[in-house]
Amino acid sequence: MQATTQMSAGELRGKVALITGAGSGIGRATALLFAAEGARVVVCDLNAEGAAATVGEIEAAGGEALAVQANVALAADCQRSVQETLAAYGRLDVLFNNAGITRRANVVDTSEADWDAVMAVNVKSIFLMSKYAVPVMVSQGGGSIINSGSGWGLVGGKDAVSYCASKGAVVNMTRAMAVDHGPQQIRVNSVCPGDTDTAMLRNEAQQLGLADMALVEAGNARPLMRVGQAREIAQVVLFLASDRSSFVTGSAYVVDGGGLAGSA
Repeated sequence: MQATTQMSAGELRGKVALITGAGSGIGRATALLFAAEGARVVVCDLNAEGAAATVGEIEAAGGEALAVQANVALAADCQRSVQETLAAYGRLDVLFNNAGITRRANVVDTSEADWDAVMAVNVKSIFLMSKYAVPVMVSQGGGSIINSGSGWGLVGGKDAVSYCASKGAVVNMTRAMAVDHGPQQIRVNSVCPGDTDTAMLRNEAQQLGLADMALVEAGNARPLMRVGQAREIAQVVLFLASDRSSFVTGSAYVVDGGGLAGSA
C-alpha cells in the first residue's frame, strides 16, 4: 500500500527528524508521514537512490527533506549524518533508528559473518546514531528517540537466532537509554512490529526457500487476519515522536495485529 504524501496541519510542525533506513519500507512510510505532519526530514539510507526517491516524494507534496547516503554500521557515517542534519536545519528533535536486516537461520547454520552483519546494522547502528544525536538533543533541552525492535525482540522465533538476539538487545538498550537520558528530557522508546508487507518480508521468504508472498499470506493466522502495512507502523512512530507521548519513555510498543496475544 502506497503511503500518501498530502501535507497536513502538523503534529511535528517545526521539528527536524532523522530517519535511518528511510529509502524503503517502514522508514520511507515514516518519512512521508513525518513530512506530512510538518517535520523537516533527513532521509538516511545506504541506498542513495532509495533515499533520493523518498525525498522526491516528500518534495513533490510540498515538504522539505534531505537525502543522506550512509552506512549506519560505521561511526564516521553516523557522525556525518548528524552533522549534515545540523548543517541543513540547525537542530535535531527526533531520531528514528529504523535501519535493519535479517538473516534467517538457526545458531548452527548462521555464519559468523551473518551474525556480525545483523548485530552491526540492527544494534550497533542504534548505539552509534544515538551517541552523536544525544548531545545535540541535550543542548536543545530534549528530544525523542525511537528504536526499531520487533515482536521477536520480546519472544523467540524459528530460524532467526541472530535477528531475535539483535532485537532483544534493542528493546533492552532502549530501556537503558530511557533511564540514562530521561533527566535530560530525552524520551527513548521502541516500536515492535510484527510481519509487515515490505520488501524485507519478501526477502525473508526467499531466504527460507518459500514463495515471495508466503509470509504475507501467513498473516491470515493473526487475530486481525493479515500482516501490517508500513504506514500503520509509521503511525505509532509518529505518536512516539510527537508531544502526544510526552510522558512515555522506556516502552516497547507492539504493533503486530495481535500476533503476540495468542491464537484462536
